[in-house]
Amino acid sequence: MTEKTAIESLTIMTELVLPNDTNVLFNLRGGKLLHWMDIAAAIAAQKHSNRTVVTASVDNVSFENPIKLGNVVTLQAKVTRAFNTSMETFIEVWTEDMTEGTKIKANEAYYTFVALDKERKPIKVAPLLPQTIEEKHQYESALRRRQLRLVLAGKLKPEDAPELKAIFTSEN
Repeated sequence: MTEKTAIESLTIMTELVLPNDTNVLFNLRGGKLLHWMDIAAAIAAQKHSNRTVVTASVDNVSFENPIKLGNVVTLQAKVTRAFNTSMETFIEVWTEDMTEGTKIKANEAYYTFVALDKERKPIKVAPLLPQTIEEKHQYESALRRRQLRLVLAGKLKPEDAPELKAIFTSEN
């Protein structure tokens, strides 16, 4: 299976915040943003795997800055690491007030997807070949994030998570 680069999975999605997308304060509803993030991240994972994908997990999502009615929202997603049948994607969310000419980062998160074959069974995906310094950093830290997800989900014992143990122990 041929390695792929993160740029091959890059997905940029743009949305306009309309009245039906907002809460009573005229801010984008969190659930709507999570919906858009899931779509952008899934497209990136599908580009990498050339397969149908399903969401396996969503990491800590915090809403750093409000997204207002009328703002343009840009979501940028890319695969940061491919494991056996799963892929981690990183999503950045930017909000732009076109009338004021301001653009700020509103959110970011990691999503994990599993690729499926035609029988809806998990299928092996191509490895990711990181290119830039940032991509290499995200790639290396993805294993720690994966182990943390699995420990928190009860699918991996903490003692079987060497990348996590290395954070808390030193070999002096």
